[in-house]
Amino acid sequence: MALAVKSVAAIHDLSGFGRCSLSVISPVLSVMGVQSVAVPTAVLSTHTGGFGDVVMEDLTSYIPQALAHYKRIALSFDCIYTGFLASSEQIDHCVDFIEAYPNALTVVDPVMGDNGRTYRTYTDQMCKRLLDLVHRADVITPNKTEMFLLLQESFDPMPLTFSRAKSYLVKLSELGPKQVIVTGVELADMTVSNIGYDRDTNTFWRVVCHYVPQSYPGTGDVFASIVVGSLLNGDSLAIAMERATRFLEMTIKATYSYGTDPKQGILLEKNLGWLVKAHEFNGYESF
Repeated sequence: MALAVKSVAAIHDLSGFGRCSLSVISPVLSVMGVQSVAVPTAVLSTHTGGFGDVVMEDLTSYIPQALAHYKRIALSFDCIYTGFLASSEQIDHCVDFIEAYPNALTVVDPVMGDNGRTYRTYTDQMCKRLLDLVHRADVITPNKTEMFLLLQESFDPMPLTFSRAKSYLVKLSELGPKQVIVTGVELADMTVSNIGYDRDTNTFWRVVCHYVPQSYPGTGDVFASIVVGSLLNGDSLAIAMERATRFLEMTIKATYSYGTDPKQGILLEKNLGWLVKAHEFNGYESF
């Protein structure tokens, strides 16, 4: 089935309130001119970050049924994009999606933890199983915590030297992906940067982040989604990284200025239009 625009099978959960997962992924991709085909792994009334007893409907069995339907109607995808997964079975279903569309760009956001802590649902076995997805990925977008989990190393909270950061990026690429981005990395020059590596060109990139001292749910989903949209629209890895970083800088600062409850996520609606405008990007640098 031919489509007029690039399309992404987005295999993520759907949280009704709280601006994360498919609630932010779909609008970001749409405004960037990319069709988001939602493949929900679960539906939740809110995200799980502080809203009490969440109502959740597990949709693990839906995933293979959706894939079978898409194959029957010969639906094609330009990208398979996975995020938080709640079980080994869901990982298996994502592998099936990837194998069904071998020519699609595969982007894996290995959502496992943050701030040095692993999410409760991610056992050691689950972390190891996620390597099956990473092995098949073209692009991965872990944060620093997830970087250490993927490499099966203990979390180190200290700033990274440039040489050590490069070494970790290469090690992650050796797990499978050609392009690696690690977000929220404090470097030895005391900057917080998003860092990246392109194996085909053997180039290392960083974009310095200027964020406010407040964390919000869903920012990783927004970052990875902008990277997906950028790459599908022909951006280089470095430009995709800067586009995502600058959008989040602006939107996080705007959200902080309104003083809203951080659990509600970033005020995506205020700034989505920025993504359709032309911008000059020159803040990325090789290192």
